[in-house]
Amino acid sequence: MSKTLSVRFLSIALLISAGLALSGCGRKGDLETPGQTEPVQKPKPGEKAKIEDRPFILDPLL
Repeated sequence: MSKTLSVRFLSIALLISAGLALSGCGRKGDLETPGQTEPVQKPKPGEKAKIEDRPFILDPLL
């Protein structure tokens, strides 16, 4: 009986610790590409950002 309780406690503790560890991954802020050397210019208010239209393999499904 105590073995089942300890296995259950261990599995719950493992799931909670994995959830806490994964929730701490990443950081807030703007996304950066790897090896980016110069900051990205943000468009001025009132201007539209120029976005390159690149096709995606699943586009025909939409």
